[in-house]
Amino acid sequence: MKKKTPARSGQVRSNPKTIILIPSFNTGAVLEHVVKDALSVHPDVWLLIDGSTDQSYQTLDRFRNQHSGFRITVFQKNEGKGSTLLKGALLAKTEGFTHFVSMDADGQHPASHVPMLLESIRQNPDALVMGQPVFDKSAPKIRLWGRKLTLMMTDIETGFGGLGDTLYGFRAYPIDPFLKAFASTSHARGYDFDPEIAVRLFWNGLRPVQVSIPVRYFEASEGGVSHFHYLRDNLKLTLLHFRLIPEGLHRWVLNRMRSAMPRNPFPKN
Repeated sequence: MKKKTPARSGQVRSNPKTIILIPSFNTGAVLEHVVKDALSVHPDVWLLIDGSTDQSYQTLDRFRNQHSGFRITVFQKNEGKGSTLLKGALLAKTEGFTHFVSMDADGQHPASHVPMLLESIRQNPDALVMGQPVFDKSAPKIRLWGRKLTLMMTDIETGFGGLGDTLYGFRAYPIDPFLKAFASTSHARGYDFDPEIAVRLFWNGLRPVQVSIPVRYFEASEGGVSHFHYLRDNLKLTLLHFRLIPEGLHRWVLNRMRSAMPRNPFPKN
C-alpha cells in the first residue's frame, strides 16, 4: 500500500469551502456598496441583519436574482456582532461550508482584499487568518490610542503569540474551531467579540496568519456609520481583559508544569 506523503509547510492540505458573512446593524446607504463589492469577488455572500431598524437591507433583494449564492437572513433582536456571526457560522456549517470570512458592513473592510484572505485559507486551512490594519490619516487618533492598550493586553494573554491587531475583524475563520472557541465562553457576543475569539482560538492551538489590509474611515457625509461608544465599549474591553488575563496566566502555569514533568521512560504498549 502506497504511503501518503505528509503535507509540507505551505502546502494545501484540503479544499476549503468558504463563505463571506456580513453582520449589519443600521448600516445605512453604505450597505449596498459593501454587498455589491463582496459579490464582485466571491459568489457566496450572506448578509446577516442584527435587529436593524433602518430598513437599509430591504432594497438588496434584487441581488438574489443576480447571484444565487447571496442570502439575507434577518434576526429581529439586536444581539451584537459575535452572536450574529455565531448564528451565521452554524447555518453555514449545515450547508457544507468549512470556513468563513467576516466582513464588516461599514465599508472599512475592502472587498478587494478578500482574494488575499481566500488564498491564505487555501494555503493555511487550519490557521486563523487575521487582517492587520494599515491606517491612513482618516483614522481617529482617540481610537488608535485606545486600541494600543487592547493589543498590549492580548499580547500578555497569549504570551506574545503573534496575534497582532485583535480589534480588526476582517478575518477568515475555520468554522469548527470557531464554534469550539465560542462554546468555551458565555461572552464575546458584542464589542468584545473580535479580541476574545482571537485569543481563545490561539489558546486552542490555531496558528495566526497575518494579511496586511489598508483601512479608511468614512466621513458621515460619505455614508460612514459608527456604533462605537467610547465609554461603554472601552469599559467592556476593560472587563474582557480582567477575565482573560487570569485565565491566560492559569493556562501558562499549567503548560509550564506539564513541560517540567518527567516523561515515563517505560511507556505502555
